[in-house]
Amino acid sequence: MESVMRSVLQPPTYGNSITILSIDGGGIRGIIPGVILGFLESELQKLDGEDARLADYFDVISGTSTGGLVTAMLAAPNEKKRPLFAAKEIKDFYLDNSSKIFPQESNLLLGHADKLVKAVTGPKYDGKYLHDLLREKLGETKLHETLTNVVIPTFDIKLLQPTIFSSYAMEHHPSLDALLRDICIGTSAAPTYLPAHKFETKDSDGSVREFNLIDGGVAANNPALVAMTQVTKEVSRGNSDFFSIKPLEYSRFIVLSLGTGTPKKEGKYDADEAAKWGIFGWLTSGGSTPLVDVFTHASSDMVDFHLSTIFQTLQSPENYLRIQDDTLTRELSSVDIATDENLKNLVKFGENLLKKPVSRVNLQTGGFEPLNKGTNEEALKRLAETLSKEKRLRDVRSPSRNLTKHQK
Repeated sequence: MESVMRSVLQPPTYGNSITILSIDGGGIRGIIPGVILGFLESELQKLDGEDARLADYFDVISGTSTGGLVTAMLAAPNEKKRPLFAAKEIKDFYLDNSSKIFPQESNLLLGHADKLVKAVTGPKYDGKYLHDLLREKLGETKLHETLTNVVIPTFDIKLLQPTIFSSYAMEHHPSLDALLRDICIGTSAAPTYLPAHKFETKDSDGSVREFNLIDGGVAANNPALVAMTQVTKEVSRGNSDFFSIKPLEYSRFIVLSLGTGTPKKEGKYDADEAAKWGIFGWLTSGGSTPLVDVFTHASSDMVDFHLSTIFQTLQSPENYLRIQDDTLTRELSSVDIATDENLKNLVKFGENLLKKPVSRVNLQTGGFEPLNKGTNEEALKRLAETLSKEKRLRDVRSPSRNLTKHQK
């Protein structure tokens, strides 16, 4: 593989912490974490200059489905070997392209019976615009070229098991060094919405590996734990990028986990309604796909339950910031209602979420309860300060950085 400059962030072994950014799946609701990331990057720029980018501060950026797209935007290099997108540009990416990825005109013309037939006979959207868009933006960029480490879960429908495209795993399994655009198309291929994606990679010795991928949300809609596991594996292998820690010493991790929102507590569905569903009802009801909603929300919540418990048990709850909200109404909670009005409302929702109090899921009720930690905006400002200090510490301690300065 070619050697490229990855990031100006020095390895964790020269600092005190391992920093992870995780972004859930959720279709057009990717706008919500996009707004939040734009705010965080602006705070980092106040501290370290306007050229600061999120890839300069996070050892790992992980994303599933729409979160995988955001991961690629933040970590893929442009012609100057800097991130392809600034975080503030993510919002406009969704505003400009969502209605073309999920065209609304044809859906408005379909009656309920037609929608049922279409849900059974093929995916709701053909995915062509998304394929063309990612080919334009990502070109021939491969996984090994990202500016920081990335972890993007997918699910191989032929093998019936998850396939994790990871900068770390790629070192041991070169066949994972796929085109970023193929990885993004694969992790976004939500069942019933977009078609499954098939492609091949070829190793330096000529060995070919075939992938048959659908949405990573099938396995890990919230990929925070997957990212932490990838790092833990590298620590146990003795990777020199990491200081010596015990495999489960999660108190050395700093994790920002961003959700894309969930429906209001009264929910989109109820048992009386669901009791009447057959295959058609589970595939399309209330303008959505209940089966997909159920497994993606369940996957995200289970990871949050797990990590919340671990960080609280280790008495380092401040190292885990989960920004999520459970008050989305019907259209806002959709993954594909890409009308101008709904997209703008999602932007407003993200902006309002910044002003809401830091909350943590109640492990008994599953609801979010405010903590005495200020607003999400204030928590992100504190996180920006922590990330900036960690980066500066690594710069001071890094022999390679000191050597570069002496050479200049």
